[in-house]
Amino acid sequence: MSTLTPTNPSTTAAVQRVTDALAALGHAHAPVMLDDAARTAQQAADALGVALGQIAKSIIFRRKSDDRSVLVVTSGDRRVDEKKVQALVCPEGTKLGRADADFVKARTGFSIGGVSPLAHAEPPVVLIDRELFRFDRVWAAAGHPHAVFPLTPQELERYTGAPVADVTQEAA
Repeated sequence: MSTLTPTNPSTTAAVQRVTDALAALGHAHAPVMLDDAARTAQQAADALGVALGQIAKSIIFRRKSDDRSVLVVTSGDRRVDEKKVQALVCPEGTKLGRADADFVKARTGFSIGGVSPLAHAEPPVVLIDRELFRFDRVWAAAGHPHAVFPLTPQELERYTGAPVADVTQEAA
């Protein structure tokens, strides 16, 4: 397991933005830095010594009708069902598209592998995977591939104001 250390003032601006957002929300836990990058849910779970499903991964899509970012916060052991998400967030007859690294960085202010569910550069449309509620505590990225923070699924729902939905493919 990687060592967890509290973030310090010399961390990136993105991590500081998440830290400030968490503090403003009265969240009890500041982001911590992992020794190794956790660009994937599996890497994060391994580093933290938790179940893969406890990783709240942030997946960004592009809503084609207005070029707005769509954030799906899903359980690390699940795959997002793009058609389910599209049905929930796109006007009739419009599509959801994939977001490339440039789009993700421009809309969120974060690089892929460190996208936080909070403190985006531009407010996204947000959906929360109901599968996260299988766990008492989950871990989310905090603006950098080395930075994470713990929270409950209920806190995630409250902090984002997002609806909880069935957004994943059936588990194998």
